[in-house]
Amino acid sequence: MKIVLASNNSGKLAELQAMLTPLGCALVPQDELGVPEAPEPYRTFVENALTKARNAARHTGLPALADDAGLCVDAFGGLPGVDTAYYATQFGYAKSDDNNVLALLEQMRDVDNRRAAMVSTLVAVRSADDPEPLIAVGRVVGEITRAPMGSNGFGFDPVMWIPEFGQTFAQLPNDVKNANSHRGRSAKAMSALIREHWLS
Repeated sequence: MKIVLASNNSGKLAELQAMLTPLGCALVPQDELGVPEAPEPYRTFVENALTKARNAARHTGLPALADDAGLCVDAFGGLPGVDTAYYATQFGYAKSDDNNVLALLEQMRDVDNRRAAMVSTLVAVRSADDPEPLIAVGRVVGEITRAPMGSNGFGFDPVMWIPEFGQTFAQLPNDVKNANSHRGRSAKAMSALIREHWLS
């Protein structure tokens, strides 16, 4: 089964493709099919992911899968949340992973409560008007370090300390990270949903 991925992020494509290959599903990034980016006006991951999935399905006529993910910091009331990718721009920096990490560490310099969660919400639709979207959420709770550690991964991986491993996501080998990350958990749940609802 061919599924359009409503994202142009190569990191997401690689992680999700590895999870869905055993189902016989091939993910095709939306830019290869000429799908324009969807607006993301909502304040929740699930609404934005659903909008992106419906947009990709509408433009291609294929089933679509979308991910909306972010960092939710307890001390900031759950923010940056859906604005995670653009976090640094609020503080005068250009949009980039490195600047996001820099801005976060600056904003948390005097904050003792370092608890945060990485959240990934995956939504899959069979068609643009599918009344029964599949929704899977993966969540990993950890703490924000005071300095980046590790060179693996992307986004906030270098500052997301995972107590059960005693390391940041950026210090873990890819296979360990992918199996235990927020996206790894949501992809595992989504694989089960696709198998049950679409393939059985």
